[in-house]
Amino acid sequence: MSPGASDAEEVEKANTAFYEAMERGDFDRLSELWLDEGISCVHPGWPVLSGRGEVLRSYALIMANTEYIQFFLTDVKVSVAGDTALVTCTENILSGGPAEEAGELGPLVGQLVVATNVFRRTPDGWRVWSHHGSPVLAETDSDEDEDTPA
Repeated sequence: MSPGASDAEEVEKANTAFYEAMERGDFDRLSELWLDEGISCVHPGWPVLSGRGEVLRSYALIMANTEYIQFFLTDVKVSVAGDTALVTCTENILSGGPAEEAGELGPLVGQLVVATNVFRRTPDGWRVWSHHGSPVLAETDSDEDEDTPA
């Protein structure tokens, strides 16, 4: 723990490190941030993944198939109770797939996901125990038109 830093600040740093590892495609760092056992993860649209093997395999697949990803976190709230911490936030995600031509960035896609990250305190700092992401379904212009009487 950094001198003078509160538990909530340390948890927020661990949460930020989690997203930064994803952005950099740093699988080793991402792996270090998870507990060794009893972990679970739900990516948007995926079933529950349990255990270190399944969870880390999912991140390896995401990293291998994502050319570019950036997270802008908003609405971050941290709550600490003893050796457990809860972080809720909105992941404003900008990601890109493979480019049609070498040396270029593929098409970028924006997505909103609300996330809950649960951390446990360990002798080595705060580690991710569970991640759950759920897509935010945005209204489209056609949805608004349906609400307007003719």
